[in-house]
Amino acid sequence: MQTLNLIGASWSPADSGRTFVVHNPATDEVVAEVPLCMGPETRRAIEAAEAVRSDFERSEVADRVAMLRKISLLMEERKETLAKLITLEQGKPLSEALTEVTYARGFYEVAADEAPHCVGDTHLGEAVPGKEVLLQPAPVGVTASIIPWNFPVALLAKKLAPALAVGCPQILKPAEETPLVALEFAQLCLDAGVPLGVVSVLTGSPEAIGGEMLSNPYVRKISFTGSTEVGRFLRKNAGPHLPQLTLELGGHAPFIVMEGCDLDSAVAGALAAKFRNGGQACISPNRFLVEASIHDEFVERLCVATAGLTVGNGMESGVDIGPLVNDATVEKVEQHVADALEQGAECLLGGERVHIPGLADRFFAPTILTRCGPEMLCFQEETFGPVCPVRAVADEREALQVANDSNFGLAGFLWAGDRDQALRMSKELEVGIVGAHDASPAQPQVPFGGVKQSGWGREGGKHALEEFAPVKTISIGL
Repeated sequence: MQTLNLIGASWSPADSGRTFVVHNPATDEVVAEVPLCMGPETRRAIEAAEAVRSDFERSEVADRVAMLRKISLLMEERKETLAKLITLEQGKPLSEALTEVTYARGFYEVAADEAPHCVGDTHLGEAVPGKEVLLQPAPVGVTASIIPWNFPVALLAKKLAPALAVGCPQILKPAEETPLVALEFAQLCLDAGVPLGVVSVLTGSPEAIGGEMLSNPYVRKISFTGSTEVGRFLRKNAGPHLPQLTLELGGHAPFIVMEGCDLDSAVAGALAAKFRNGGQACISPNRFLVEASIHDEFVERLCVATAGLTVGNGMESGVDIGPLVNDATVEKVEQHVADALEQGAECLLGGERVHIPGLADRFFAPTILTRCGPEMLCFQEETFGPVCPVRAVADEREALQVANDSNFGLAGFLWAGDRDQALRMSKELEVGIVGAHDASPAQPQVPFGGVKQSGWGREGGKHALEEFAPVKTISIGL
């Protein structure tokens, strides 16, 4: 298990020699200690990236494509190792961790497919009378990424794959909860032929590392996935050199169920979307809006299906929901449930911690709440846990009104009576991505990102590469 940081061309401890501990959230066991890096180490990584930037930008696209394919191949060969590290650090069931690795591979394959289309000039001819105009994708330069703990390999891939495809070095800052899989991935990158200095991975102080990323003039782009609060901080404190920002921030997804839909499909979709990673996903549905005529039947079926889920240590077979990642997350989930009950909600299932002998006290039962309303915390902000707050709505109009009554707009889910209604309502939802009869709309081939306070910029598909290589317009007078 790699525990040193990849800083430029070498594996290094923190300058101070200080470390911090990584715990298994299911057992509280110490998994490893990793360097507590600060600003100076970050500065060296950035300077190393700048030193190789020009050569990497000018590298042959065929060589970068081969490198991306090799990363994908090694991920397949080492998927068991990567998945076990995810489960040890983050807690999700091993089967989900394996799925995450496969999903993450897709971003390198898509980047390899799209890379040849993001080089060279596009001639517009005489689009402007008297001028020859051509467009040239131009790599933005040294980039930095700040990666959350909930999907530590997939979200790293979303940021690193397009950067490598267009020729941008990148400094990666994994979450304190999940540094080990990022360090393991750094070794994989070297084994795949990524040039020294192109990828660095730094573990440690988010304030010090992030502060250097923001203030260092060599960093031309920062990609961040995390809370809206931190996104606001990054925007406010971006240095005078104005690095570009891609921000994928908080989500508060509605899950709409309309009369005439396939209820079995809707329930299966609800389970897949809501309980993936124990509800700790940015697109996890947070507000279930069910047409009144089918509300009771949907809730009954949802309760039956949810009751069949198994909570436990993610390393054990047959487990559907692992622990929540830390104590603060458990406490927030408890607060949301208590607040809803105090304001008139009814708990039909779950609603409390699950105490498992010999394991940590971070397991929470999958929970179904009904009679939920907009005054409740669970309808105002992300719960980030296995809680389904359900509200009956009269019709399509009310469903859309309640769904869009939010400052957030990352994702939304919809089970409609027919395709026409699904398309009509999808177009009205104020979100960046809609899953209509689809619990997994976020795929490597398609753009992903939010509106409102859920951020800006897009990851996935060819749009991700365009974020790292904005077009340069060249106008030549004739």
